Amino acid sequence: MTLDDIPAEQLEVHLHRGDLVIQTGPFRARIRCRIPRVKADLKLMYGHFPCDISPSFADFDISLSKAPYLRRWYKPQVLFFADRQCIFKPLPLSQAFPMLEWGLNWCIANQTTHHLILHAASLERHGRSLIMPAPPGSGKSTLCAALSCRGWRLLSDETTLLELDAAKISGPARPISLKNESVQVIQEFSKDAVLTPPVHDTIKGSVAHMRPSRDSAQSAGVTASPGLVIFPRFQKGAPLQITPTPRSAVFAGLVRNAFNFTALGRTAFHRIADVVSQSEGYDIIYSDLDEVIAQIEELAHGW
Repeated sequence: MTLDDIPAEQLEVHLHRGDLVIQTGPFRARIRCRIPRVKADLKLMYGHFPCDISPSFADFDISLSKAPYLRRWYKPQVLFFADRQCIFKPLPLSQAFPMLEWGLNWCIANQTTHHLILHAASLERHGRSLIMPAPPGSGKSTLCAALSCRGWRLLSDETTLLELDAAKISGPARPISLKNESVQVIQEFSKDAVLTPPVHDTIKGSVAHMRPSRDSAQSAGVTASPGLVIFPRFQKGAPLQITPTPRSAVFAGLVRNAFNFTALGRTAFHRIADVVSQSEGYDIIYSDLDEVIAQIEELAHGW
């Protein structure tokens, strides 16, 4: 069963009860919420994902609720709970769905021990992976969304998963987070892109999320072998620049972007070394999506 199979009125009941469990790759998240906008965005973004109605095990037990007392009526706010613990400071109620997405990122990064978690976008084609570690504002999510629109299978735009016993890459394939100018860029880049209505004035500016393809959602968790590691940087008006990255710099870049590298110790060291030895690394500066995608596909030629 997928979320699309649940009628809207039944979905509302299950969200109120807290017995809706959504499967994203290896993760099961139970979600409890009474906020109508969250229900609508969940249906829009997670419609293709497997789910079930069950009080059984879930990796993450999540709830969103309106802040109590006068805050319910005067400048209403939303609170995020993981395992009944309030994790973040309250945000305006209009930011409830972005808060859910940020909260799920927090859960994966802080509560996962059976994978090495990389802060990186990643996609798959012909069984091999493209990993893009980069800081916020680098354009990695925009490039990830554009590649997804061109037929690459989304693994993740934020939390890439590396197996602990082999150099295999996967991801939860959750919605891609787009910020500020990127929202309009992707809307113009692909008429088929499905986005949530933008939410303004967040700590990250204006935010919208893009729905993963049906194949990405239903294949979430299917692993890929290493292929490319690209460190992208958007620079407005700049000509395309592609520079091979030494393996030592690729290794350092992956370690720098690994959430739980220290906790996993030697295992994490060896798995990243395996990825580096099986990948080609590049630094890319870009300003034009069509141009950079053509070059990335040329790098992946022969996969």
